[in-house]
Amino acid sequence: YSETSLPPNTEHIYLAILIIWMILWEVGSESIQYSVLEETESGTFVANLTKDLGLRRGELAARGAQVVFKGNRQHLQLDPQTYDLLLNEKLDREELCGSTEPCVLHFQVLLENPLQFFQAALRVRDINDHAPEFPAREMLLKISEITTPGKLFPLKMAQDLDVGSNGLQSYIISSNPHFHVVTRNRSDGRKFPELVLDKGLDREEQPELRLTLIALDGGSPPRSGTTEIQILVLDINDNAPEFAQEQYEAQIPENNSLGSLIITVSARDLDAGSFGEVSYALFQVDDINQPFEINAITGEIRLRKALDFEEFQSYHVDIEATDGGGLSGKCSLVIKVLDINDNTPELTMSSLISPIPENLPDIIVAVFSVSDADSGQNQQIVCSVDDNLPFLLKPSVENFYTLVTEGALDRESQAEYNITITVTDLGTPRLKTQHNITVTVSDVNDNAPAFSQTTYTLRVRENNSPAPALHIGSVSATDSDAGANAQIYPELVLDRALDHEEEPELTLTLIALDGGSPPRTGTTLVLIKVLDINDNAPEFAQSFLCCCYCYAVVGKEPYNAVGIDVTVLFFLKYYIC
Repeated sequence: YSETSLPPNTEHIYLAILIIWMILWEVGSESIQYSVLEETESGTFVANLTKDLGLRRGELAARGAQVVFKGNRQHLQLDPQTYDLLLNEKLDREELCGSTEPCVLHFQVLLENPLQFFQAALRVRDINDHAPEFPAREMLLKISEITTPGKLFPLKMAQDLDVGSNGLQSYIISSNPHFHVVTRNRSDGRKFPELVLDKGLDREEQPELRLTLIALDGGSPPRSGTTEIQILVLDINDNAPEFAQEQYEAQIPENNSLGSLIITVSARDLDAGSFGEVSYALFQVDDINQPFEINAITGEIRLRKALDFEEFQSYHVDIEATDGGGLSGKCSLVIKVLDINDNTPELTMSSLISPIPENLPDIIVAVFSVSDADSGQNQQIVCSVDDNLPFLLKPSVENFYTLVTEGALDRESQAEYNITITVTDLGTPRLKTQHNITVTVSDVNDNAPAFSQTTYTLRVRENNSPAPALHIGSVSATDSDAGANAQIYPELVLDRALDHEEEPELTLTLIALDGGSPPRTGTTLVLIKVLDINDNAPEFAQSFLCCCYCYAVVGKEPYNAVGIDVTVLFFLKYYIC
């Protein structure tokens, strides 16, 4: 570009914007990894970001560094003095990631000038801040006195919100001669207890037993939770209910209405009478994440609480069938929640540049990121702007986009643009979010003043006094630029007296300058006609008068012979000869 086309002191800014794309950093496959313990206090030092990114001291501040997370959460902040990476808030791993491990929060470090991205991730490490907890303070088991040793009785499991070694690890039971407990792994990775009969029971000898079940996590020191097991020894009931399947599977969209049927389970008991009558119940009824209910008679399982795929993608439900004699059988049900497109895309604006200069192409106007909480195709996003506007969207790293000018803009044609960025997912039905921004175009001195006429004709009377300056007329000129670049003062003054007899016409070239730096000029021709005034008396020719007088005096002819009377002759003689 030409220096003459830019306002003063702005060339270096526009040059930096223009070459941003030439030095855009190519992001590698690896990202910078940081970790922090959950519940660490806000403001805690995380990392020396300048050193980790290989930048010079003060470069983060000079280049307008930002830390950008998906959505509107800002878990980290930059120290305004040192630009070290600090915790912005106390983090709760269980709130952020639930049972997912590792708990990793991805973010980007954005440098605006020139534009550059760095991928990074913050792992929130678990601490042992939760103890195992049983869904109820007491469990009830009914066991027939003819049950043979080695029989297994599944028990309700405890929950621990911590993960890894801090999560639930094992179960133990209070000392007794009849039972011990073993710890099993469920298909979803959770651990549940099973009671094992070691020695036969005798109802007549001991109709009831009470045991304490303890759940232990692996923290240091470990935490624990307890529940009481009440065991009623039953008289003979030969057969326990048996389910048609050990494990059922079902799928349900997350937007199913409350009360909708999910699946029907079925168990039968070979006994007769009340010992053969089966009733159904959810085994883990107090599970805080349990959104289902079962009909005790029919075995129909229905939805009792709204589902959210983004919160839980599947459920593992244990179901118990109990006969009239107290014997029970169990099965499991795995329910997969199907995602629907119920989350609109989100747009987070990281940088917006306005005004932008005219006459320069490929100027970065905005940098923003997009995200969608859904999954699969429902999470896929496309971005667009109005085709009638001279702007383009360019995908950058991961979920970032840049909005750039399609070509050089002309402020004189349009000085302001209202741009709507539309973010649409590919779900069914498609959901969209619109974000409106206003961008103004700054002026450069690219238009010269223009006169309304190519030639002006002005008239002035001769002998007018020019002091201090004689205003003889005005001309009109315009400039399409703005501000100082458009300030012009075309005016014509006369600094000397004019004489019609000497110079009846003058032709001048008038130049108009604008206020740009450097200024631009426009010209026009001005024709000045000098108007005559009666500033000269009549004059006789001297030679003719003298001859008439002399001729008369010598007496060659009478005075009146030449047409001059005595009075006139005396006047001529006196004043001329």
